[in-house]
Amino acid sequence: MLNKNSIWKVLLTIVIIGLCALYALPNIYGEDNAVQISAGRDGKVTEQMVSRVEKALAENNITAKKIEFEGEQILVRLTSSDAQLRARELLEKELGTDYYVAMNLAPDTPEWLENLGGSPMKLGLDLRGGVHFLMEVDMSEAIKKSLEDAENGFKSSLREEGLRYRTVTQRDNYLDIQFRDQETLESAEFFLRNQNRDLTFEEVEGMTLRASFSEAKLTEIRDNAVKQNITIIRNRVNQLGVAEPLVQKQGADRIVVQLPGIQDTARAKEILNATATLEFRMVDLDHDVADAVNGRVPAGSQLIDDQNGRPQLLEKRIMLTGNHITDANSGVDEYGIPQVNISLDSEGGNKMSRSTRSNIGKPMATVFIEYKSTGERNADGKLVFEKHEEVISVATIRAQLGSSFRITGLDSPKEARDLSLLLRAGALIAPIQIVEERTVGPSLGAENIEMGMQAIVWGLAAVLVFMIIYYKAFGLIANVALVSNLVIIIGVMSMIPGATLTLPGMAGIVLTVGMAVDANVLIFERIREELRDGRSPQQAIHLGYDSAFSTILDANVTTFIAGMILFAVGTGPIKGFSITLMIGIATSMFTAILVTRVITNAIWGGRRVTSLPI
Repeated sequence: MLNKNSIWKVLLTIVIIGLCALYALPNIYGEDNAVQISAGRDGKVTEQMVSRVEKALAENNITAKKIEFEGEQILVRLTSSDAQLRARELLEKELGTDYYVAMNLAPDTPEWLENLGGSPMKLGLDLRGGVHFLMEVDMSEAIKKSLEDAENGFKSSLREEGLRYRTVTQRDNYLDIQFRDQETLESAEFFLRNQNRDLTFEEVEGMTLRASFSEAKLTEIRDNAVKQNITIIRNRVNQLGVAEPLVQKQGADRIVVQLPGIQDTARAKEILNATATLEFRMVDLDHDVADAVNGRVPAGSQLIDDQNGRPQLLEKRIMLTGNHITDANSGVDEYGIPQVNISLDSEGGNKMSRSTRSNIGKPMATVFIEYKSTGERNADGKLVFEKHEEVISVATIRAQLGSSFRITGLDSPKEARDLSLLLRAGALIAPIQIVEERTVGPSLGAENIEMGMQAIVWGLAAVLVFMIIYYKAFGLIANVALVSNLVIIIGVMSMIPGATLTLPGMAGIVLTVGMAVDANVLIFERIREELRDGRSPQQAIHLGYDSAFSTILDANVTTFIAGMILFAVGTGPIKGFSITLMIGIATSMFTAILVTRVITNAIWGGRRVTSLPI
């Protein structure tokens, strides 16, 4: 019999609409003004701190809706923006500089929905408010660091091969290696060419071999510098409590950072501007630290204070930098002594193996380096950075190290955890500076949301009224499908982790409303044609849906392809528009064809019908 529903179609329709409605539900609960507490370098957030926070708030008559401890962070939900500001100022004084206290907005989703994985849609900067940074990577510093690595590698390799050299000098963008005779120079050139395929070598005056990076290698260094900085910035943004930050590459040496919902822009700039790196160096045991403190620092050594302010005399030669670290975890050895287990990439493992082969039993230092902006600018208009160095660990090398080794000699499990966090965070090859900053206030974001919602509501209402007037009962069915389509879009957007709703995205939803009903218009007009040609109501319904399907499919597939192209080549707002457009096309195909047909078949299918209200 024509137009009978299959059980699987009915179940599929119910399950999809029900599931999407469930995950769309968190969007109606709104957000709380909140303060998030996370640990700095010398702090650790524990569950016991919750009572301390509660006491401080109570003593200052600040009412908290809820205080949550999760993932080594404390989230304090407040009743108003005024209470949020007061709580932030109070907790900063109470907890000190060892902790980050940041203001943000936290979803007010019920616990049972959170347990099911439900969360509201992520809103973009233009809807939620927040801050936009454009950051530039100092590529000259990245190339300089790579040249330093190459210099250390040359010295070690030439010594191992027994090839004597006078000096290795780093110039602007190349290294000059001076030899005593022509024969040694030619042997060294042959050896180094085979060992370093990404470097170019040429002989210059004065028995000197000049090494410089190839263009392909320079491009790789620049790309790696940007990629590595992006990874570290994402780790740092987590300290700000931003739900869905955007951190992506723009151009050759710039990074875009968007922090929706962030209200503490000063803290954001402080955290993002801090540029850090790590170096492993040998402790200089051949010279006296006291002599170095009194001004007699050996030519090949450097004085650096440790965390307690004690001076340490280290060799200038860098054994390894932190950019070769792939993983670091704290733990204890078989005697319960704290340690940090480190994994390196293959290149780092080879360097560490060569460097430690002849240094077993000697102490090795881990140096933490930060580049902090002085606030001044050079002749090119770029910020000037000041270098701060600190020894965070000194450990004895027990055996020749490779791609995996451990650091011991730590005073406590806390020190081991802190060191592993620093090592895991990686090392920024080059400093970064903020070249552009824009702030979108939460009031402007709220206004954008209100205007966007009005556009959706009025657009939807106009379509609903038109469909009921023009297509009667069938128009009512199309309206049910249209509302279902909106619910499904919101549910899907809420379920996809990387999907963010922007103002252009809301425009995409409005466009989808019109496109979704367009498919039903084609179907209903085809049913009318079949009825005019003398078909029975059942035949008209059957042929109307079947005949219009290919036309609907072609129109939607071509629009979907256009959306994919927009997503691939577009940036920011264009991507937001294309995502909602593509999701809307897929959901409108489902609702306009399957949902309306299931309802139509349930009402008129398999019955003796003499006319249709269309």
